[in-house]
Amino acid sequence: MPKPPTMNDVAAAAGVSLKTVSRHVNGATNIDPALAARIAAAIVSLGYRHNLAAASIRPGRSAKVIGLVISDLANPYWAMLARSVERTLSANGYLLMTVSSEEDAERHRLLVDRLVAQRVDGLIVSPPRHDTTGWQAAAGLPPLVAIDRPLVGGVDAGAAPPSTGSASPDDSARSAKATPPAASASAGTTPRPDTAPPAASAPPAVTGTVLADNRGGAEAATRELLRHGARHVLFLGDSLELHTMRERLDGYRRALGQAASGTGSPSSSDDLVVTTAHSAAEASAILGGLLGTERIDAVFAANNRSSIGALEAFTRAGTRLPLIGFDDFESATLMRPGVSVVAQDVASMGETAARTLLARLEGSAETVGPSAASVTVLPTRLVLRGSERP
Repeated sequence: MPKPPTMNDVAAAAGVSLKTVSRHVNGATNIDPALAARIAAAIVSLGYRHNLAAASIRPGRSAKVIGLVISDLANPYWAMLARSVERTLSANGYLLMTVSSEEDAERHRLLVDRLVAQRVDGLIVSPPRHDTTGWQAAAGLPPLVAIDRPLVGGVDAGAAPPSTGSASPDDSARSAKATPPAASASAGTTPRPDTAPPAASAPPAVTGTVLADNRGGAEAATRELLRHGARHVLFLGDSLELHTMRERLDGYRRALGQAASGTGSPSSSDDLVVTTAHSAAEASAILGGLLGTERIDAVFAANNRSSIGALEAFTRAGTRLPLIGFDDFESATLMRPGVSVVAQDVASMGETAARTLLARLEGSAETVGPSAASVTVLPTRLVLRGSERP
């Protein structure tokens, strides 16, 4: 197998010094155009490739690679988020390496260790279900942004700002179109990144945390189901070990609590709270056992897999209940009626996380994006397509 060409080979072919070639491949622009053209031609003819991994070992050099650790590559939510992160980083000259922890804390730790060993410039991480602080204290951890969920010890679960607005019955679109920003589950008339100081225990490498307003979105969805006459709303979700589930359950309970002070108070029994639906199949089986019992008259599905499971249960039973899910999904508009959802701006979440990290890497965290170690909470939207109605 032939030996790959080196920078010395390029210098010899172009008739320039090794230093000039080095400056060229590292992006220097103050090189004589004639020399730059000769170097470029030599690179093409020899098939030379700059070794960024080797260059990153030198002090002050960068591999221009970012690591992204997410929960589940098979879930469309995470795939959309990864795409947004990649697009933002690519536009700024960085390569993204994406890996999946599969909600396994030990696998998560090993993946972070491997990415750090690969000398990535930074990390964007969604902590696993059973997260610990051990990996965060590892030596050599690069600048890091938490996404979708806070790190253990980084943000109090109750620190997310409360909803400042919700989908109004008068404002909500009764079609397949999304409600306008004014009907956001968490915002007023304009989207806002809320920032708050991090907890004192946040590790030094943490640059920021980017979350969605899970609590406000769940509250708005539950309130909408109640507005259409529901009195026994099932919460169908995953484990409360997940920050997002705890926040969504809190929003659900808050809506029920507010409604209980009015006439015909809805049920708020824990018997209507399911937190063991880890997959669409489990959600379908659980809901299938409740349909026809009159114990429930509406469903709040706390993630996209629970929504899909609910639809499967409805199909098998030949009946349906009012339904609103958290997280949009591609087939939601194909159903009749269309599936109403609390939609996160996944693209904005990925872009915000990437820009927060880039600001730190480029030394401009005070002027570009949120400040260092900020907590950014993005608004959600209540998208009403008809399934919220009896």
